[in-house]
Amino acid sequence: MSNKEHFDILVIGSGPGGQKAAVQGAKAGKKVGLVERDRHVGGACVHRGTIPSKTLREAALTIMRLKQGVKAFNFQLRDDVTVSEMMSKMDTVLINHRDCIATQLKNNGIDYLHGRAQLTGRHECIVQTVTGECRQIHADSIVIATGSRPRIPPDIPVDHENILDSDSILSIAYIPRSLTVLGGGVIACEYASIFSMLGSQVTIIDRAPRPLMFLDKELTGKFLDNFTRHGGRYLGLQDIDSVTWDGAAQVITRLESGEMVSSDKMLVALGRLANTERLGLENAGVETSERGHILVDEHYQTSTRGIYAVGDVIGPPALASCSMEQGRRAICHALDMDPGHAFELVPMGIYAVPEIASVGLNESQAKEKYGEIVVGRARFEEIARGLISGSQDGLLKIIADAEGKKILGVQIVGDGATDLIHVGEMALLNHNDVSIFHENILNFPTYGEAYRVAALNVQNLAREKARKKATAVKEPEPAGVTA
Repeated sequence: MSNKEHFDILVIGSGPGGQKAAVQGAKAGKKVGLVERDRHVGGACVHRGTIPSKTLREAALTIMRLKQGVKAFNFQLRDDVTVSEMMSKMDTVLINHRDCIATQLKNNGIDYLHGRAQLTGRHECIVQTVTGECRQIHADSIVIATGSRPRIPPDIPVDHENILDSDSILSIAYIPRSLTVLGGGVIACEYASIFSMLGSQVTIIDRAPRPLMFLDKELTGKFLDNFTRHGGRYLGLQDIDSVTWDGAAQVITRLESGEMVSSDKMLVALGRLANTERLGLENAGVETSERGHILVDEHYQTSTRGIYAVGDVIGPPALASCSMEQGRRAICHALDMDPGHAFELVPMGIYAVPEIASVGLNESQAKEKYGEIVVGRARFEEIARGLISGSQDGLLKIIADAEGKKILGVQIVGDGATDLIHVGEMALLNHNDVSIFHENILNFPTYGEAYRVAALNVQNLAREKARKKATAVKEPEPAGVTA
């Protein structure tokens, strides 16, 4: 082992999960190495996913707000505006965020290894650098955080110019006049709504009857209402027969139903695949699922003791926020440190237009588990802040037990939903009753006031249910009819 470099902890991948794992190990006083094959740290989250897509979304929202003020001035988007112009601040955002990550790694004394890692044993790894050098590493603990990439079905000819995936969609030069989106998941709906706001005629095609099937049906209904109102189209319960580029100007999608959809560009957003190829998992006895995700236990340890995996590479929920906590907890287990209480809730945030957020049980889940429930609603058209901002199609739902006391879940669609959801999350974690929202002061005018409105709605509905039950009990039974 004398010719091998030694690390207490070796982390493969510098996305959110890998970063937090490395920092946690370094703060515990351990010698940590971080391997990244890309040119810069940050992973797909920073360079191809979360940060770039949200930057484009901000541009779309700015345009939407300007259009709402059309009576005050004449606003019209130039026909020749480029996507790069729409995302002019992205380079600054990326550089600053990337530099922040690099500074954090440096300040914590983490060794950065630019190259590709391959496991050769339980504690052994080879890192091939960009210069061709092979560095042999021995590590007491290894964390795999290599993320995921877009899944491309073999019968769809993605060329990254006309038919694109979620990595290459942001490389297009101009905003397309029309866009077909295959898939009804998170990435599909985010980009579909963004390009719709930018003026594209967008058609979503999916096998499911509605998009985002895992979410509260009322929330997805609000999303679809907004999407179609801005010219979007959702074709559900559809199977693809073929996708072709006509060689001139259009992507042609033929459905098994016989319908044909023609568009300037296509986005294929049909899920993601774990990045496990060439990692040498078999050399270390690390097992994967049928879908290619690395199998882990509750501590994020793989089938091989001392090797951990976090983030997209282990499958759902595949959220940057969750990956960070998984990375921290993996290192705590590896170093026999107390990670604190296991996290009870994972809030879901979808950065579509409008935003969608969820925590705890949705309405159908609560009914299935508890039977009778009470659902309080606050529509943004009833909230002063919604009227002021022009965001009147939002909705906040508090799901409560039959007595209207215990909070079971919070569901939100509308402006600021992904920030607003954390108030509900804290109430759930603290086991607060619904009364916490109508017995305390919330700033006015804010979207936070929607919690008070929804809580009062819960209270009123619960009282009405109790009154009806009491009345039914008091009413005498009708006299029987004798023959």
